[in-house]
Amino acid sequence: MAYPVKKAKPHRINEMILAREVRVIDEDKKQIGILPLSEALNLARQKGLDLVEVAPEARPPVCRIMDYGKFLYEQHKRAHEAKKHQKQSQLKEIKFRPKISSHDYNFKLKHIQNFLEEGNKVKITIMLRGREKARPELGEQLLDRLLKDIEGYGRQDGETKYHDWAISLLIVPTIKPVKSGGQDAKTKDAQRSPEAVQNNSQKENSSPTSQ
Repeated sequence: MAYPVKKAKPHRINEMILAREVRVIDEDKKQIGILPLSEALNLARQKGLDLVEVAPEARPPVCRIMDYGKFLYEQHKRAHEAKKHQKQSQLKEIKFRPKISSHDYNFKLKHIQNFLEEGNKVKITIMLRGREKARPELGEQLLDRLLKDIEGYGRQDGETKYHDWAISLLIVPTIKPVKSGGQDAKTKDAQRSPEAVQNNSQKENSSPTSQ
């Protein structure tokens, strides 16, 4: 049976093998022993299979008897499946105003924590308008508050950036990425630092203050 394989063959097979004698492993992964190359090739042909050099650095080289086309096809299929299920990190952005309400702040904070748990980077932007542009310390205070509230989830990466209209910084995750909905709160708490868990517990037990 022919199997579609696009990439170049990474192994020496059959007549491409250069060694005069090889250590042979059969299709059931059983050791046959050291054989002259010609005898190993004949053995593979009798089975309708290929002789594949899998350890060229060994002395003598190790060769396996197998269906090489099927082997490459299954390797390609496994790599494709792994790539398909691999989660790609994304850059998210959350914008704030210096005079944000406690409700909106906590709502956006939860989104930031979720993004970081999923392995994403988050850009935080504090939008400044009107007279706020002359008071960048308002944005700095909000950023300091955010950085404390995400301890155990992420950390600042690089310098804080100042613009005429905004202050921004980048947060990268420090928590191991988890599948969405795949862990309960206890497991997530175990991944965060004890200090962060304690701080979050204290916040839950205290009423939110208005900003």
